[in-house]
Amino acid sequence: MTFDDDLDCEGLLCPLPVLRARKRLMALAPGRVLRVRATDAMAAVDLPHFCAGAGHDYLGAEPLPGGATAHFVRTGARPMPDADPT
Repeated sequence: MTFDDDLDCEGLLCPLPVLRARKRLMALAPGRVLRVRATDAMAAVDLPHFCAGAGHDYLGAEPLPGGATAHFVRTGARPMPDADPT
C-alpha cells in the first residue's frame, strides 16, 4: 500500500503508538496516508478504535519482516471548532 508519511513505533507499548500516531496525524493534511510501524500487538486493536473516534480511516495492516506490522491510516477532515453559543 502506498503512503505519504511513515511513523516508527517499533518497540513501543500501548498507548504510545496511538499517541504518536495522533500527533503525526494532526500535522498531516486531510486525505494523506500515514504508515505506522508497530510491534505491539495491541496496536491492531487500539489504532482502529482511535480512528473511529477521531474521524480517520483505518485502511488495514500488513505484516513486515522482523515481527512488526504496518498499519495504514488516512487522515480525516479537520473538525470545525464549536461555534460560540453567546
